[in-house]
Amino acid sequence: MNNVRYIFDVDGTLTLSRQKIDPEFKKFLLDFSSKNDVYLVTGSDRDKTVEQLTHELYCNCTRVYNCSGSDVYEGDINVYRDEWELPIEAHRFLHLELEESKFPVRSGNHIEKRPGGVNFSILGRGSGVIIEEREEYVKWDINTGERKDIAERFRKAFPEIGCQIGGQTGLDISPLGCDKSQILRDFDRRDVLHFYGDKLNIGENDYPLGSAIEQERLGFVHEVTDYHHTWKLLNENAVCKSKR
Repeated sequence: MNNVRYIFDVDGTLTLSRQKIDPEFKKFLLDFSSKNDVYLVTGSDRDKTVEQLTHELYCNCTRVYNCSGSDVYEGDINVYRDEWELPIEAHRFLHLELEESKFPVRSGNHIEKRPGGVNFSILGRGSGVIIEEREEYVKWDINTGERKDIAERFRKAFPEIGCQIGGQTGLDISPLGCDKSQILRDFDRRDVLHFYGDKLNIGENDYPLGSAIEQERLGFVHEVTDYHHTWKLLNENAVCKSKR
């Protein structure tokens, strides 16, 4: 009999972007992940994911794919890590984009190295970024399409490197093929996959995995608007079946 696997994005799917999980939703997911095979796939690193979800929930999942699948954990055990360095020319390109952006606020780290790639943000990432600054950049990006434009210019300049919109303020940059779809290497083609994500449009970081699941007929893709929507869908589908 086919095994059902549940795969979840984190930011915008299980939590508000870069925020801690709702305590009641955490209780629900602890129960859900005790009865089902649950996998997480996120562009964030392990520390940020644990901070958002708590160590308890993180370790209750079957496997967590941090850095879009380039840094993989089962509980506290690192089972796979891919190291990759952004070319110097690409670094220079991003610094130029940073200089030319008209967004007035700069805060935190703009190029964050992660296993298998980097995250680039005009606003910046890290503890120095406050919620109000993040909200201002979200509005700016909606009005100007800045991240979409930067991603298009980057892909044109470096066709061998992928660049996708991730989260609310960043761009996920990694070698072509090292996106969230790479996690499919670990699943049996007889498995039935349910993937929940909020960034499923072309150019967004949930799109490669969602489109691969649909094209290869590996299961179902659920586009959500926030964690309330995810919670509602899980309750409606009554999918809490016991692990075999």
